[in-house]
Amino acid sequence: MRIGIVGVGRIGSFHAQTLAADPTVTDLVLLDPSATAAAAVASQLGATVAPDLDALLRRDLDALLVTSATHTHAEVLLAGVRAGLPTFCEKPVAASLDETIELARLEAASGVPIQVGFQRRFDTAYGRLRAAIASGELGFVHTIRAATHDQSPPPPGYLPTSGGLFRDAAIHDYDVIRFVTGREVAQVYAAGANKGQKFFTEAGDVDTAAALLTLDDDTLVVTSVTRYNRAGHDIRMEVHGSLGALAAGLDDRYPMTSAEPGARFPAGPAHQSFLERFAAAYRAEMTEFVQVAAGAVPSRCTVADALEAFRVAEACGISRREGRPVALAEIPGA
Repeated sequence: MRIGIVGVGRIGSFHAQTLAADPTVTDLVLLDPSATAAAAVASQLGATVAPDLDALLRRDLDALLVTSATHTHAEVLLAGVRAGLPTFCEKPVAASLDETIELARLEAASGVPIQVGFQRRFDTAYGRLRAAIASGELGFVHTIRAATHDQSPPPPGYLPTSGGLFRDAAIHDYDVIRFVTGREVAQVYAAGANKGQKFFTEAGDVDTAAALLTLDDDTLVVTSVTRYNRAGHDIRMEVHGSLGALAAGLDDRYPMTSAEPGARFPAGPAHQSFLERFAAAYRAEMTEFVQVAAGAVPSRCTVADALEAFRVAEACGISRREGRPVALAEIPGA
């Protein structure tokens, strides 16, 4: 299988390493705005380099990865689908709701397999939560708590194309909430604040936010997200049911210290980055994408799924700005 990769930054090069180790992948063809970066990764992995997107798509590819800058995702994904290539795209697939809706419609009409990079769907612990809810092991679920706390903020230059805190960071929670529960979000109420660097305020964004989501079966979900968590990269979910409770992310590297006398949990050291926290999940999603591209399994996360998470993020942004609950029915869909 020959796979093209557009973008060989941190996540793109990580995915390239995973694919290079897959025995069913025979060739990798790389494209990046930095010819030097593309050449360096190609040299390390025994890959080749294409000079531009048109040249890349003429390389008789079997699949395409879109791991370039966020603002380029929609254009490259569209090119891949038009070429009939099974395509993996890191989130978000587009910068706006309208573009995401159009891509979801294109996906449905084209039949071309697309997998979106929400790696928490491939994390073992989140999968365990999903199975526990589906089996009834926890009884009826009444409360969920989800957190995405980054160890450190991004540089100022990242914000203009990030889409904001809800779309860029908390959207992972919104997607995995749907995945774990099998339910849809019916209403949100969100708030945000900025107690850190002023470039967040200057960009019209916040560095910390929380939202109360009500699911369509009246389960209550409390989400929190922040750019400032020097203790470590804290990604977790707690599911509380009538018969029990279960959590993802509460391992020995959980970035918090107990104030209870004599408590020794967690042992540490804390996770310091998203790649460190989800390395196994990233490898698992890329291994499965190869199977998706081969037609062996369906995509576990489609553009239609990404659209639903985007709609929740959009509703949270409106709620924060307008200070009111927002029903998902207010947000257009495909």
